[in-house]
Amino acid sequence: MADYFPSLTEKHIQFIQNQKLFFVGTAANEGSVNVSPKGMDSLRIIDASKVVWLNLTGSGNETAAHLLENTRMTIMFCSFDKQPLILRIYGSAKAVHPRDKQWSVLSTLFPQYTGARQYFELDVDQVQTSCGYAVPYYEMKGERSTLTKWADKRGREGVEQYWQDENVLSMDNKKTGIFEDNED
Repeated sequence: MADYFPSLTEKHIQFIQNQKLFFVGTAANEGSVNVSPKGMDSLRIIDASKVVWLNLTGSGNETAAHLLENTRMTIMFCSFDKQPLILRIYGSAKAVHPRDKQWSVLSTLFPQYTGARQYFELDVDQVQTSCGYAVPYYEMKGERSTLTKWADKRGREGVEQYWQDENVLSMDNKKTGIFEDNED
């Protein structure tokens, strides 16, 4: 029993702010569909029609590659506690890289991570909620520190070298734009 909304309501925003995990889905015009789990303190709701999330350095850079071809993005949240609910945000997204003017503004919204790679800004087209009755109960034990320790050990220069070595192309050999100039 799904319900649809043109933007986020206060109830949606409250639900999202209580979640410790979300999933991001993107796809280029051809190739693999990517669904990626995200945690840590990496999502901000700017207003009822805009969401921004911080992407930390990882083994792949699929989201950035996909958005260069197709700006569609879905972000999904699901409740693992008492009140079942699944909430999906559908929209168009763009990547903001450290070289972009907007980077300094967005960086004030998040903790400073050595491995910060991109921000993704999602303009909301539609919000969907559904029951979530089949989602199991899980308890949050805590955040993993592995990724931040990995990045901190390398330092910013080492992280950027990792981008050069591992994040320039997607798994489908698509450019990710990590070192290319964006067009404003």
